[in-house]
Amino acid sequence: MATYRSPAVLLSADGTRTTGTVALFTEPARKGGIAPWAGDFRPGAGSAHIKNPVGKTLTLEMPDGRSGTVVVQSLKGGQKNTVLALMGEDLAPF
Repeated sequence: MATYRSPAVLLSADGTRTTGTVALFTEPARKGGIAPWAGDFRPGAGSAHIKNPVGKTLTLEMPDGRSGTVVVQSLKGGQKNTVLALMGEDLAPF
């Protein structure tokens, strides 16, 4: 179950901005460590698409101005129902 669901933007290194909806969750932190986080991103209809996103490091921008760095782990679905599986780096932006 997602702990956070919201509109968001994925920003690639070349400046491509992909709008959509993100569902994020955290896992318990290891002793003294940062809690890992991950989630799924569904690009919005008519939004720009990032070419070959798997393995790329992107910036996830939240509506309140916070952001986090994510790596695209996999691509699920087809052309119309694409879902990007994300793994967060550093602190969660939610």
